[in-house]
Amino acid sequence: MKFGVLQFFSWPQRRGPLNDVYERGMERIRIMDQSGYDGVWLAEHHFTDYSVCPSIHMMALHAAHQTSHLRIGTAVSLAPLYHPLRLAEEVALLDVLTRGRVNWGVGRGFEASEFAALGVPLSESQGRFREAVEIVQRAWTQEKLNWSGEYWQFENVEVLPKPCQIPHPPIWVAASSPSAVEWAGKQGYSILMDPHSPYGAIGGKWEIYRDALAKNGHNIEGRDLPMARLIAVAGSADEAEDVARRGAQWTVNTYETPVTNPALVEQARRQEQDPVEQYMKDIIIYGTPEQVAAKIQQLQEEMHLNYLLCAPLSNDSFTLFTEKVLPRFI
Repeated sequence: MKFGVLQFFSWPQRRGPLNDVYERGMERIRIMDQSGYDGVWLAEHHFTDYSVCPSIHMMALHAAHQTSHLRIGTAVSLAPLYHPLRLAEEVALLDVLTRGRVNWGVGRGFEASEFAALGVPLSESQGRFREAVEIVQRAWTQEKLNWSGEYWQFENVEVLPKPCQIPHPPIWVAASSPSAVEWAGKQGYSILMDPHSPYGAIGGKWEIYRDALAKNGHNIEGRDLPMARLIAVAGSADEAEDVARRGAQWTVNTYETPVTNPALVEQARRQEQDPVEQYMKDIIIYGTPEQVAAKIQQLQEEMHLNYLLCAPLSNDSFTLFTEKVLPRFI
């Protein structure tokens, strides 16, 4: 069982200096380095105070300089918004400078405002994503790259540096929809499970993924498959519920604006559910340290959980999880 933290750099209502947000995040990362976590996974976002981390690879290098043992993950590099050769160079250089501590998480993205501002048609996001992932992998493993695709064409390009890890950093793709999960399985990629899907949906996608792997000659055994979950931990159940509810409301309010993905909110509405209640019932792990530990154990037994990617909803939740929950599993 491994544990990581999905690290956002949220600046709600822009309270206080932004530098304080970054320093609190780095302090958390330094604690993680000494506490038995496997890795920190940094979230890339653009043009929003939901998480002010537009240069994920620069932030990853900064985090690496603050740590000695922690693996540094991207969750995720938004591949359609990059030129794939530049993306291959940046992540390879990051891997060299961290001496092989990179976990490369890559995703398609969904936020229309990001694509519009950066001049990339959202309708092309899937094609650009899939093509970019293959280009990056080939750039890392081939001496010189030749490519003729729908969006990019290269001839005899030598991408340097090559990564420190051989043959390349481990790759995870963010896969939320069943079709994306099936594609990842067919290609043999490992997947990141998102923090906004109910448990039932995650279970169904896990089965799709396992079957797609098997049908295409790949094995699920031995893979770390991080499941991201929002986490609220407190000294009492009532206090934890309050933290969880406020976190759910913040998330839903964010998702109801044009700058974030409304898919979960729309799903809840179609099912005539209050989206906040859906988070409370089926998504957020919350409670006392004992209750949270029991829930994690249940997920291990019932949902094949082998890597929990925590997104703490408060600083106290992170502290209590680190001090009271994590030691029960490592």
